[in-house]
Amino acid sequence: MKKNNISIVVASDNHYAILIGALLKSIELNHKTEEHIDFHIIDDGISSKTRAKLETIVDPKRITLKWFKSREIIPDSIVVPIDNSAYPWTVYLRVFSPYIVDADVEKLIYLDVDTIVQDDISKLWHLPLGNHTIAAVQDVGLNVACEWGGISNYKELGLSADTKYFNSGILVINTKKWLQEDVSSEVISVLTKYKEHVRLPDQYGLNVVMANKWLELDPKWNWFAFKENDNPFIVHFLDIKPIFTSYNSKQVYKDEFFRYLSMTPWKNFKPISGNRRVIRKVYNKISNILKRSFLRQ
Repeated sequence: MKKNNISIVVASDNHYAILIGALLKSIELNHKTEEHIDFHIIDDGISSKTRAKLETIVDPKRITLKWFKSREIIPDSIVVPIDNSAYPWTVYLRVFSPYIVDADVEKLIYLDVDTIVQDDISKLWHLPLGNHTIAAVQDVGLNVACEWGGISNYKELGLSADTKYFNSGILVINTKKWLQEDVSSEVISVLTKYKEHVRLPDQYGLNVVMANKWLELDPKWNWFAFKENDNPFIVHFLDIKPIFTSYNSKQVYKDEFFRYLSMTPWKNFKPISGNRRVIRKVYNKISNILKRSFLRQ
């Protein structure tokens, strides 16, 4: 790896790995500079068949895929809390992304897999972070007082109601500062200490630790697919993903997703029943409860 390569990190289980296909192709087609991209995939149970498909999508001379097993990237000193939510365990993995890049990498871009990149990713890469540890886009919930998300105990933490709250789906991270500040441990500690207040697991922890300390990006770098925009830089399918028939965001973004997917081994893929999505959420909730029971034994 060269120090000046663009470093991108994603995390996925096998259920949503198809989304990586469209994301990868969108990055490749819109990347115009000569910089090589190191695309790190945190593998939380991706099948060998799916992995083989992903390996064929991009030109290895431009984008290198690097694979990491999810259970192997978490430092032994950190115990990830198990919650009762319907979110998969995979959501916590972004918190450990700085541990997987090479030691000489000073910055990384973390992308949720339910995104497509509509502009040159190098533009985001070259945005200066200054003295900030992370850069992000303000969440749809806007501030910590958001009733359905946010930080419900913000007063206890000494935060004002109008403290801005960011979406953790797209992050630019100064890896050196992150590791020096031991941010991963801090986030996990917060999630454990205030577990009764956690609604959006990793996002709650990151916003508590980074409150008033993050750099705000142009909203176009994390544009939510239920909102209209003629020129978003990154589209984020925050709600129901376009692989489901129950998709309920803007049609234009679904069309773009399938345009990219059509250039991958999933070119003949048809949206699947939204019932599969519901079943998966139930599975995630049961799985998290069983993990908690196992760890208490």
